Amino acid sequence: MQFNVHTLKNGLRVILAPMPENHTATIIVMSGTGSRYEDEQENGLAHFLEHMFFKGTKKRPSAKAISEELDGVGAVYNAFTAKERTAYYAKVSARYLDTALDVISDIFLNSKLPEKEITKERGAIIQEIDMYEDMPMRTVDNVFDELIFGREHPLGRTVLGPKGNIRSFTRKDFAAYLKRNYTPLNTVVCIAGDFNEKKVLAKIQKDFGGLKHGNPPDFITFTSTQNEPRIAIKEKKTDQTHLMLGVPAYPYLHRDEFALAVLSTILGGGMSSRLFLEVREKRGLAYSVHTWVERYPDTGYLAVQAGVEHGKLEKTVKTILDEFKKIKKTKVSAAELNKAKQFIKGTMTLSLETSDEIAGHAASTMLNIGRVRPLSEILTGIDTVTAADVQRVAHDLLQTSKLNLAIIGPHVNQDNFLRLLRL
Repeated sequence: MQFNVHTLKNGLRVILAPMPENHTATIIVMSGTGSRYEDEQENGLAHFLEHMFFKGTKKRPSAKAISEELDGVGAVYNAFTAKERTAYYAKVSARYLDTALDVISDIFLNSKLPEKEITKERGAIIQEIDMYEDMPMRTVDNVFDELIFGREHPLGRTVLGPKGNIRSFTRKDFAAYLKRNYTPLNTVVCIAGDFNEKKVLAKIQKDFGGLKHGNPPDFITFTSTQNEPRIAIKEKKTDQTHLMLGVPAYPYLHRDEFALAVLSTILGGGMSSRLFLEVREKRGLAYSVHTWVERYPDTGYLAVQAGVEHGKLEKTVKTILDEFKKIKKTKVSAAELNKAKQFIKGTMTLSLETSDEIAGHAASTMLNIGRVRPLSEILTGIDTVTAADVQRVAHDLLQTSKLNLAIIGPHVNQDNFLRLLRL
């Protein structure tokens, strides 16, 4: 895969990923900002602003005008806000890339942020918050993030923010955040698919070249000082108890990033992973159980998530911890190690098969590590992992003093679960 990187005079980076054999093209504009760059009073502003970008520009004066133009070419389009990333994208048949590029560029650069739309959108976002509150499987990570990072740190707060903030934001707040955080030096535009490189680059240079220079926003770093197991329970009447059990882990580009990926996969990646077989297949404790790694420039975590019957929460936690103990005590076999490696390489290769996934990957890695990370580099890194590496990382991370258990369900007694957190 070829990635041609261009840097405009104002510092904005453009990534062109030609795929001439493809019938689609994707435009994504991604900025290195999100809820991590908010203070407590601003929490939720980054996400709210993302919504406002679709409310009208001078050229397209309403949300209806924007959506009708993209719908009119059959585009798949949306935006997302995360802790450290906000992105706007559209995927279209390659013949309609000019339209998609013009619309996404327009909303990113020229949104009017009309006051009356801010007032209306408050209700939509509050309903979005309520929607997710009714989906504990989607919000248990909020409980976990606050537990592992602390509510005083931006990483410990939610992306959507509290309702009180949503009701209080003014147009002035949006304008100030936009000026401070949406700067050329922390913005990447990526096009992947079938397109004319010269024509597309000229369009991006014309549209984005006038974006005023500004330094990338700073963030508050995080260093874990945890020295004992911790638990957080959000008491709620639910049909299932939802849990996340995890430990602080490594940031981007850590020397053991690939060993950690293999460890996570062996524990809970796929339907033949240890936790899936033990928790679901052998004991029938959960329908879904999986493990994943979250990474940031300065920190990260390894976590297991599952939804279980209320009365079987203790048994599930014990089962997960037993698997942690086993992988620390005994090296994985050559066969299991190889299976995990092939799983990672296969799923990653499949995920980077389409223009939208390639564009998202290129923009994300450019913002995360300052360059586009080729798939071949990741596959090679996975191949270098040994059984000893996996065990060493397990010993390093899976410690009693580092355990964090987040729970949503009808539970009140933390002590009953805290005593289980031993490795």
